[in-house]
Amino acid sequence: MAITEKPTIVEGKLPGFTSVILVGVHGNERGGIEAVTAILSTLAIEKGKVIFLYGNPLAIEKNTRFIEIDLNRMFRAESTYTEKEKNSYEYKRAQELKEYFNNADALLDIHSSFVAKSRPFIIAEPNSANITQKLPFNLIVSGFDAIEPGGTDYYMNSIGKPGICIECGYLGDPSSAGIAMETITAFLSTQGHTSPSGTQKDIIQDQCHIDFIYITKSESFKLVRPFEDFEILHKGELIGTDGDLPVIAHKDGIILFARNTIKINDEGYLFGSYKKTTPDKEQSLQS
Repeated sequence: MAITEKPTIVEGKLPGFTSVILVGVHGNERGGIEAVTAILSTLAIEKGKVIFLYGNPLAIEKNTRFIEIDLNRMFRAESTYTEKEKNSYEYKRAQELKEYFNNADALLDIHSSFVAKSRPFIIAEPNSANITQKLPFNLIVSGFDAIEPGGTDYYMNSIGKPGICIECGYLGDPSSAGIAMETITAFLSTQGHTSPSGTQKDIIQDQCHIDFIYITKSESFKLVRPFEDFEILHKGELIGTDGDLPVIAHKDGIILFARNTIKINDEGYLFGSYKKTTPDKEQSLQS
């Protein structure tokens, strides 16, 4: 599959769902790109249609997260865009991708985290449960639509269709491609495009709900130390400094996607609650 703005479409002989599998929304997240390249070399589906797309081909070529604007924040309502955003390559590309999303029944968007040692997980809302419970992940995260609108999954949810984003671990970890391949295989089977290799059982998944995003107030936001994704913090614990302002945890919870940044109004970190689920009991770290 050449890196292009055009899709690769694989169709079965029988009618079925139309699904989109999207990689490279962030150009430096290579695991999904490698997985799709490998899968397409032998893929044959039985039912429906599968549309494979590179999200941001220009960013993929430059091996950078984006060119002008983060593409995964560009699927919002038209009235919310600034003039700078409307003039960007990512805005144009988002409008093209929306046309494929509008004609699909479900979306699987494949990502990797910039946080080292990041645990693989699913980002999805409850409307995707019939699919996500079949995917090979032990953790599902919700709440992104409310606090961080504009992702591909946000757009699909907004038009009443399942939008699923998977995080395949650290973007520098070679195993992320294998996680992406396993997930694509399970997704294709769950959507009825391919026959299952065996009985697909529902997977017991820990639950995380994100309900807070820290937006930076200065051009110097520095973490006090590197934080692992889903690391537990307690109320009052120091997270970092924003200029001269100390930033502390406002409650007990978990931190996600924490990073240093030199931009005002940038995303510093996410915060939320975590519920660990086992067959016989549940343990919660509530908001």
